[in-house]
Amino acid sequence: QVQLVESGGGSVQAGGSLRLSCAASGDTYSSYASGWFRQAPGKEREGVAAIYTASGNTIYSDSVKGRFSISQDKAKNTLYLQMNSLKPEDTAMYYCALRSRYDGSRWYQEKGYNYWGQGTQVTVSS
Repeated sequence: QVQLVESGGGSVQAGGSLRLSCAASGDTYSSYASGWFRQAPGKEREGVAAIYTASGNTIYSDSVKGRFSISQDKAKNTLYLQMNSLKPEDTAMYYCALRSRYDGSRWYQEKGYNYWGQGTQVTVSS
């Protein structure tokens, strides 16, 4: 079992920055990849970014590419999402997620992730 706890959300004006953290505990050694998702009111949850545990390779959605950066600190079992140049449309609940193995699903598909955090709210005002 793995437990994930996000932190770092808050309210910020457009153009500002926030850094989200996701602390993992439990059987994290079996991690294949980790990701950040977000869900805005009335919308489906969408993949924002992912990082592959072994290689450190990263991938981003087009909507955040060049503004957000995902990283991991294996020693601290912590996942990060640095968010710069925030826009009002980035307002959402942000979730971190972990997938233990590759199952054929794409990085942005929720079904591939078997552990989820409780979420942290990010609000960007114009």
